[in-house]
Amino acid sequence: MYFKIAAVNIKKSYKDYTIYFLTLILAVCIFYSFNSIDSQKALAEINSLDAEYISRLIDFMSGVSLLVSIILGGLILYANNFLIKKRKKELGIYMILGMGKRKISRILVTETSIVGAISLVAGLILGIGVSQGLSTFTLKLFDVGMDEYRFAVSTSAIGKTILYFGIMFLLVMIFNVFVISKYNIIDLLTAGRKGENIKFKSPFIYLLSFILCVISLGFAYKSILEIGLDLREPMFKLSIAVAIICTIVFFFSLSGFILYVVNKNKKVYFKGLNIFVLKQINSKVNTNFLSMALISIMLFITIVVLSIGISFKKDSEAGLEKTTPFDASIILSANDENKNIEDILNKIDFKISGNETYATYNEYVVGIKLKDLFTTEDETLEGWGGTFIKISDYNKILELKGEKEINLNKDEVLLLSNYNKLVEPINEKLKISNEVNIKGKEYLVKNDKAIEENLQTSSSANTYCTIVINDKFLSDYKIYKSVLNIMYSDNNREENNKKYEEINENSINGKHKILNVKDIDAYSKDGVYSRYKGASTTILFIGIYLGIVFLITSMAVLALQQLSEASDSIERYKALKRLGANKKMIDKTIFIQTLIYFSLPVILALIHSVVGIVVVNDYISNFNPIDIRSSALITALIFIIVYIGYFYTTYSGYKNIVKNNI
Repeated sequence: MYFKIAAVNIKKSYKDYTIYFLTLILAVCIFYSFNSIDSQKALAEINSLDAEYISRLIDFMSGVSLLVSIILGGLILYANNFLIKKRKKELGIYMILGMGKRKISRILVTETSIVGAISLVAGLILGIGVSQGLSTFTLKLFDVGMDEYRFAVSTSAIGKTILYFGIMFLLVMIFNVFVISKYNIIDLLTAGRKGENIKFKSPFIYLLSFILCVISLGFAYKSILEIGLDLREPMFKLSIAVAIICTIVFFFSLSGFILYVVNKNKKVYFKGLNIFVLKQINSKVNTNFLSMALISIMLFITIVVLSIGISFKKDSEAGLEKTTPFDASIILSANDENKNIEDILNKIDFKISGNETYATYNEYVVGIKLKDLFTTEDETLEGWGGTFIKISDYNKILELKGEKEINLNKDEVLLLSNYNKLVEPINEKLKISNEVNIKGKEYLVKNDKAIEENLQTSSSANTYCTIVINDKFLSDYKIYKSVLNIMYSDNNREENNKKYEEINENSINGKHKILNVKDIDAYSKDGVYSRYKGASTTILFIGIYLGIVFLITSMAVLALQQLSEASDSIERYKALKRLGANKKMIDKTIFIQTLIYFSLPVILALIHSVVGIVVVNDYISNFNPIDIRSSALITALIFIIVYIGYFYTTYSGYKNIVKNNI
C-alpha cells in the first residue's frame, strides 16, 4: 500500500521533482565518471614514470570524492527539504484524515527510495557514457595513443557510487522521519503564509551598507591586484577577508538598495507589474542573502579554476621545452665550500656513460644588486641580485647544445634572464642604455635584450638575471653554484634517466647521504616532463571535478529557492489575477524575477573572477606565459549549458506551480 501511494505521489508531482531528478542524475553521473579513471587499462599498463602519477591521481580523486560526497549530500538534503516544505499542506491533510506520523514517514521513505533508485540507475547509465569521453581525455593528457582506448565499465566506481549515494539517501530518510515527527497539523496547514524576515525597515540603512560595500570591495580589488598572489603578505589575507565580507554585505543590502533607487523613479516603479517583481526579488534576496553570497563565491572558484586550469596545463607543459635544454642536469647550489660538481661526483666514482656528452659550468655571486647594475631606482628591480658565469663556461654550454660560440671583449658582457617578472624591466633598461655598472666599472651589454634561456635543465624558468663576463673578472670569487649538463644519444635513455633520478632519491632533508653534501639536485628532462605532467593533470582533474560540482550545486540551490518562492507566493499570484493580470503578464513577471535572481550571484562572481584570473595569470606568467582564451571559451560553454538548463527548468517549473494553483 505504501509503495502504491508513494508511486502515485511521484507520478502526480513529477514536474515538481524535475529539478530534484536532474540534480541527482547529474551528481551520480559526475561522481561515477571521475572515479572510473582506473578502468582504462591503457593507463594501468604505462611503463614509465607516468604510471606513478596516474596512481597518485586515482588516490587524489578518491580523497576529493569524499569532499564531493559531503557537498552533494548537503545539496540532496537541501533539495529534499524544499520538497517537504512544498508538500506540507498535503501531509497536513493526511494527518486530518487520521494517518499517523509513522505511516506518513513510511510513505516519504518509500518515495525517497524510489526516487533514489531511479536517479542512481539513470545517473550510472549516463555516467558510463560520459566516462568514455573522460577516458579519451585522460589518455590524451598522458600522450597515450587512441588505438589503446577500450570501452570500459568500472565496477569499483559503480560500487563506490552506490555506497556513497546510498548513505546520502539513508540520511535523507532519517531527516524526513525527524522533520515529520516535529511538525504539528497547524504548522503543516498554515505553511506558506509566513512573510519574509525584513531585517531593517529603513531603506537608508541598506543604501548606506551597499555604498560602503562597493567602496570596500574596490579597495580589496586594488590591493589584491597590487600585491599579487602572495599568501605571505598580511595585506593580501586581509583583502581576501574584506572581499568575502563584502560579498555577504552586497547581497544583504542589494535588494533594499534596488528598491530604494527604483522607488525614486516613479515612472519605472509604477510601470506594469514592476512593483510586484521588485517586492518578490526583495523578499527572496533579503531572506537568502547568505546562501546567495556562498553561491557567488562558489561560482567565482568555478570560473577561475576552469579558466586557468586547462590553459595552465597546456601552456606550462609547452614552456618546459625552454626550461629543459639538456637531457639531464646535476646542480650543486648554495656551495659554501667552493666545491666543483665534478670533484664531488668523482668521490663516488660517478661515471658519464659513452652515449652521453657533458659540460660543466660554475656560477658566482659578487654582491651586485640589479638597481646598482642599471643605476636606477626602479622598484620592480628592488631586492633582486645578479649572478655571474665565465664566458668560457657559457661557450661550453653553447657547444653542448650545438650552437655557435660567442666572443667577448674584456669590457663586454652578455645578460640573461627568462624570469618574466624581470625580463620586461631589464629590456626597458637596455633600450635606454646598453651599459651596466659592475663594481664601479662600465660594461657594454652585447645583446640588445635579455637572452631568455635556462642554463640547466630544471622544472621552472630560473635564470633570474645572469651576467656572462670575461674569465679573469671572476678569478678571485668563490663558486656559488656548480652544474653538470648532459646530452644523451638515442640509446639507453631510460637507464640514464634512472641514474640521475637516483641522486634525488638518495637526498634526505636536502643532504645527500652518500655524497655528504647539501643542496644537490638532479633533473632529467623526461623526469621533469613526467612530474610536471602528473602534477598538472592532477590539479586539472581536481579543478574540473570540483568546478563542475560547485556549478551544479550553485545552480540547483538557486533553482530550488525560486521554486520555493513560487510555492510561498501562490496567494500573491491569486491576488494579482483577481486584480486583472492575465497569464501573459504573470508569465512575464516570473521570467523577469527568475532571470534577475539567477543573474545576481553570477554577475558578482564574474566581477570577482576578472580580478582573480588577472592575479593568478600574472603569478603563473612569471614562470610560463599562458593564454586563457581557449579555456575561457570552454568554461563559458560549460557555464552557459548548465545555466540555461537550470534556468529554463526553473522557469518552467515556476510557471507550472503558479498555473496549477491559481
